[in-house]
Amino acid sequence: MKLIIQIPCYNEAQTLPAVLAELPRAIPGIDCIETLIIDDGSSDDTAAVARSLGVTHIIRHPRNRGLAQAFQTGIDACLRLGAGVIVHTDADNQYPGRYIPDLVAPVLAGRADMVIGDRQVRTIAHFSGLK
Repeated sequence: MKLIIQIPCYNEAQTLPAVLAELPRAIPGIDCIETLIIDDGSSDDTAAVARSLGVTHIIRHPRNRGLAQAFQTGIDACLRLGAGVIVHTDADNQYPGRYIPDLVAPVLAGRADMVIGDRQVRTIAHFSGLK
């Protein structure tokens, strides 16, 4: 089964390396893990940074279309690429990538079709309460 981790980005060149470094490289029950970056019209080097870090699936919106459209673009692309499981995460370190195996475990075990994570925002020092 293929897992694609989709990450919408808007001017995330600085935070993207740390986010990508924390993503799992292998998960029991998953044959293949791929990453998809949706660059939502960034004016920085988000797409170039992603490419330099080995991301092979990069979609770039020519102008910023917003998170909802980036999310939809990502879902459509993941399905076209044959994903059996899709994980959506953010490029600004809001969701620790180390928890992705726990997140997909109920799906792999056949106990869930969809799982929603909790950022535990009160425990993230760099998280703005206004976000």
